[in-house]
Amino acid sequence: MSDITIAIVEDQPLMMTALTTFLSAPTDFKIVASGASAADMVRLARFHVPRLMILSPSVPDETYDAIRTIRNVLPAIKIVAYTSQHGVDHAVRALDAGAHGYVLKRSSADELMAAVRAVLKDETYITQGFAVRVIDALRNIDVRHRVAEAIKLSQREGQIVRLLLRGMTNKEIAATLRITEKTVKHYMTELMQKMQARNRVEVIIAAQKMSEYRLQSLDA
Repeated sequence: MSDITIAIVEDQPLMMTALTTFLSAPTDFKIVASGASAADMVRLARFHVPRLMILSPSVPDETYDAIRTIRNVLPAIKIVAYTSQHGVDHAVRALDAGAHGYVLKRSSADELMAAVRAVLKDETYITQGFAVRVIDALRNIDVRHRVAEAIKLSQREGQIVRLLLRGMTNKEIAATLRITEKTVKHYMTELMQKMQARNRVEVIIAAQKMSEYRLQSLDA
């Protein structure tokens, strides 16, 4: 099996060292290049054509332009924006430019690895608890669909969401799934965190939006 080649662009030396060490650990990964600026992003993409690029948009405008250029010229390269820019508008611009993943630097190492593995499988990954806020702001229906699909729900969470959409109460959900009402409340807390919802009504609204965008993608 050939190595998965990776290029990293990060302007903070300590973060670069940490990322290089972390991404060098898996035996199927090979770091082939590193840089520190948006100009490096395009140059490294053209010269090395890595399978994956981890890009840190310290200068957002230049980074999003670089992502767009890379995707236009070398569309097979997968791109993860690894960033401290936590505003929805930044996520929208990165995804609209062509990024496959958007991971906040406050995320755990496990989440960064999950993002890397996801985009390598042609999936989209957004930091958990952040994706639902991005959906409404996206202009591109195809990207909306990818973001909706990126919100990973466990089998049980999916079952609870479907029953919520049918208007069931926690007690009714517990009876239907043959679990305790306390367990339902636990899953509701998990769902609220993933969807950045403050209550069950907002969970239902977010779930409806996810379903709508998936249907829109099928109709488009």
